[in-house]
Amino acid sequence: QVQLVESGGGLVQAGGSLRLSCLASRGTFNNYMMGWFRQAPGKEREFIAACSRAGYTTQYADLVKGRFTISRVNAKNTVYLQMNSLKPEDTAIYYCAAASSGPLPYEKNYGYWGQGTQVTVSS
Repeated sequence: QVQLVESGGGLVQAGGSLRLSCLASRGTFNNYMMGWFRQAPGKEREFIAACSRAGYTTQYADLVKGRFTISRVNAKNTVYLQMNSLKPEDTAIYYCAAASSGPLPYEKNYGYWGQGTQVTVSS
């Protein structure tokens, strides 16, 4: 079973950037589609971005299109989320997840999850 560990979260001012990383272990990384989700206080977890096994196909939630970019380096067992033009409403715990199959944006398809990393955007 793949294990996922996120890093790169922190405190940033509005308009700033962060890059999240998610390192996978104990599995064949390129067997999995990878996604990023987030959960803000008092809200349900929501889909942010995902990519196919080779990374050629990506999908984004409308609220982050043009600001966030998902990418992966299979040789490093790592998926990234580059976040630019951050807004206070982007404040949340960000989770990476792995899916063996299924449409990219559906949370139910992701069977493996990291512990999350906190992103806080100040105004």
